Amino acid sequence: MKFDVLTLFPEMFEPIKQSIIGKAVERELIDINLINIRDFSKDKHKKVDDTPYGGGAGMVMRADVVYDAYKSINSEDAKVIYLTPQGNVLNQKKVENLSKEKHLILLCGHYEGIDQRVIDKIVDEEISIGDYVLTGGEIPAMVLIDSVSRYIDGVLSEGSTSEESFSHGILEYPQYTRPEIFEDMKVPEILLSGHHQNISKWREEQALQNTKLKRPDLLNRQ
Repeated sequence: MKFDVLTLFPEMFEPIKQSIIGKAVERELIDINLINIRDFSKDKHKKVDDTPYGGGAGMVMRADVVYDAYKSINSEDAKVIYLTPQGNVLNQKKVENLSKEKHLILLCGHYEGIDQRVIDKIVDEEISIGDYVLTGGEIPAMVLIDSVSRYIDGVLSEGSTSEESFSHGILEYPQYTRPEIFEDMKVPEILLSGHHQNISKWREEQALQNTKLKRPDLLNRQ
C-alpha cells in the first residue's frame, strides 16, 4: 500500500513513523510519501493561500498550488481522499475497504479550507474522523494511515484484527494478563480453566455486555 500525503506540514507526520507503522515502512509493506504543498507555490514567500472571494474570515488554500502538488504524484489508479469535517465519518467498514486499495492520496486542508474547484477536480471521496473541527487535515490523515495499515497483510500478526472492537459490529471483550491477582482483583476463573469452548462463549457474552454498556447505538445497527 502506498500513501501519498499532500500537506503543508510534513514534519507533523514524524510520530507515525514509530512503532508498528514504522516497522511496516521498514519492511516495505507500506510506503508513506510526504509532499509539501508549499514547495509548489510560485510566490517568492511560498504563500499558498489567499483571501476568500465574497469576504469572510480566514484564508483559503489556492487551487493552482494544490493542483500542481497533486500533479507531481504518479496518480494512475490512485484514490484521492480529502480529510475534512464535511466528509463521511471514518468507520471500521470503510477502513477495511480502503485497505484493499493499492494507492491512496491524502489531501490535508488547512486554514479555512481549500478552493472548491480543485476539490471538484481531483478528489474521489471526502472523509472525516468525527463531528468536530481540527486546525488541519494532518491528524485525520495519520488516523487514516494507522487504521488502514493494520489491515495490510503482514503489518500485524495473523488473527490480530479478527476479534477486535467493531470487527463484528460490536466492541471487544475485556482482556487480562499477568499478574493473576492485582490489587485484590483476580483474573476471571473461566480464563484460567483451559476450556476453550467455554472461554469463547464467555468472551462473546462479555463483548455483547460491553457494547450494551458503552455503545448501545451499535446494537441498533444490527
